[in-house]
Amino acid sequence: MNKSEAAIRIKKLRETIEHHRYLYHVLDKQEITDAALDSLKHELYTLEQEFPSLITKDSPTQRVGGVALEKFKKVPHRIPMLSIEDVFSFEEMDDWRVRIQKLVPSTQLDFFAEIKMDGLAVSLEYDNGVLMTGSTRGDGKTGEDVTSNLKTIDAIPLSLRTPSEKEIATFLKTHPEVQARIFRNQVGSLKGLIEVRGEVYMGKKTFNRLNKEQEKKGLPVFANPRNVSAGTIRQLDSSVVASRKLDFFGYALMDEEQFGLTTHEQVHDLLKLLGVKINPLYAYAKTLDDVEAFHAMVGKKREKLDYWTDGIVVSVNSNATFGKLRVVGKTPRGSVAYKFPGQQATTVLEDVTFQVGRTAALTPVAHLRPVFIAGTTVTHATLHNIDEIQRLGIKIGDTVIIEKAGDIIPKVIEVVASMRTGKERGVSIPKECPICGSPVVREEGKVAIACSNTACFAQELAQMRHFVSKKGFDIDGLGEKIIEQLINEGLISTPADFFTLTKGDLEPLERFADKSAQNLIDAIASARTIDFSRFLFALGITHVGEETAYDLAQRFGTVKALMQASQEELEAVPDVGGIVAASVYSFFRNEKNKEYIKALLDNGVVIKEVRHSKKQTLAGKTFVLTGSLESLTRDEAKAKIRSLGGDVASSVSKNTSYVVAGDEPGSKFDTAQKLGVAILDEKEFLKLIS
Repeated sequence: MNKSEAAIRIKKLRETIEHHRYLYHVLDKQEITDAALDSLKHELYTLEQEFPSLITKDSPTQRVGGVALEKFKKVPHRIPMLSIEDVFSFEEMDDWRVRIQKLVPSTQLDFFAEIKMDGLAVSLEYDNGVLMTGSTRGDGKTGEDVTSNLKTIDAIPLSLRTPSEKEIATFLKTHPEVQARIFRNQVGSLKGLIEVRGEVYMGKKTFNRLNKEQEKKGLPVFANPRNVSAGTIRQLDSSVVASRKLDFFGYALMDEEQFGLTTHEQVHDLLKLLGVKINPLYAYAKTLDDVEAFHAMVGKKREKLDYWTDGIVVSVNSNATFGKLRVVGKTPRGSVAYKFPGQQATTVLEDVTFQVGRTAALTPVAHLRPVFIAGTTVTHATLHNIDEIQRLGIKIGDTVIIEKAGDIIPKVIEVVASMRTGKERGVSIPKECPICGSPVVREEGKVAIACSNTACFAQELAQMRHFVSKKGFDIDGLGEKIIEQLINEGLISTPADFFTLTKGDLEPLERFADKSAQNLIDAIASARTIDFSRFLFALGITHVGEETAYDLAQRFGTVKALMQASQEELEAVPDVGGIVAASVYSFFRNEKNKEYIKALLDNGVVIKEVRHSKKQTLAGKTFVLTGSLESLTRDEAKAKIRSLGGDVASSVSKNTSYVVAGDEPGSKFDTAQKLGVAILDEKEFLKLIS
């Protein structure tokens, strides 16, 4: 067989293998045996080895890489991968509906409901239909490049499928509101960047088989499918990933406007046409009563499903309305996770201890006789505070009911009083800090008790760990044991002291040698320059999380400006309420905190200021971006608009000031024309922001 004949045969083999992949994973059909399909794959592999120049990235033979990676590269997400708010009852669902209806009062809401998978969220980026990058969610803004591992999952297409004319016609007939011309052009060409999001998971049968293999080898068994899925995807050797037989369901398509789509229901149907496996359990819901019926139906089937689920995801069906509802923090207003009732189990409360956090609060922790619940063995549970202990009437030795719902920390919800023997004893509320021995105090109006010693070692250690965490200064090599050692040796007393350490300070210590000492010093040095928002997070101000830190940084720009801000100015920041504003105001009025910040700056910390243009020329203007720009990325364009006082929206409305149209604009361009919204090309946009 010569090369041209091989090329023809290889093309046919790939098409046939992909056809059977689509039948098996997407349509749940099987026309030939596994053995026959394996034979086709073997022939393809043999031909490609003979003619290696004919190997392509989307060939089925490329699902398992041959070389293990040393580490994963970071991948910024074009569009953040968000978290979803949880609700646990129909009443809470209705509260959500009322809340969002107020934001779009003239809009008739309808919904789309689907399974909430208990797996690992991933992003798949296809360029002209071929899978180029697969990444994890990470922190929502930046993930890890796990492309080679995701390629081993048969359910993930290496190239998107082009639907037949009959399938396209059927789709458009089913969804007449779809913009037919745009849809036909895009599904026919699959041009440009197409991002699919979904969930990697391990089926229950596969999980059980894997654990049996672990037992035979004398190795520890895995706790639950979710943990093993997440751990598997982060294996550096893709052959290990392939052996684990992971699965995948797609659930979202980014930039759906480029296909002319208007609803989430359409997105699901299109994913299936493109060869992406979707969960067949989903439903259009005209009302919340329809949502409740779907929730009840899935709840009944839950135990018989071959995957774990802890609820359903309910989204506003209209893409335009979903966009108008916007995002709060890391949560889209237009979606909510309607969880199933938490799984419960009984066990014995063996002890209650108190932990000291970085805010000095003492938190009671229940120590339990080990019990298996919701896929994990539980030995500890939260008791929240002493009021909760008193409300439950809990005693050490009690038989208690614990509940675990999804990822929520197990909690004690009830005492089985009838199981008492008389040998149970009350929980002693500490009068002294369990770490430093200082008196415990309870401030008026607060439920928490706290250590009165601001120099308490436990608080000090917790503050240090928070400071160097990933979302703070992100100093690699400073784990809890190292920090504790540095405190005990008297080398550090505040986080500012990290930046005074030298190689000579570290080398005499246990766990350190010449190279490890130098590595830590280098890591500290590289962390000196930090974004303002991450600096704020690292300070550990009560009630200031990652998103609030970002909002404050964007509003005030510099540490000096924030430190001088009045409480009224702080409350004026979107999503910063009175309690948060009071906490921030109080923190920066404390002399000790002022000295702490000065010490950080004196020790070489450089805070990157948030720079906004002095001329807020775009104040009051709302922009919508569509298509790709040549001279700057979409994120850069958004940042420039915001720096000039403008706002960026995801959908076009009568209130939109400008639509910026780059190369190959989507349906937003057509909507702008219909509504008479001003449209700028790239040249006009650059002139406006220059």
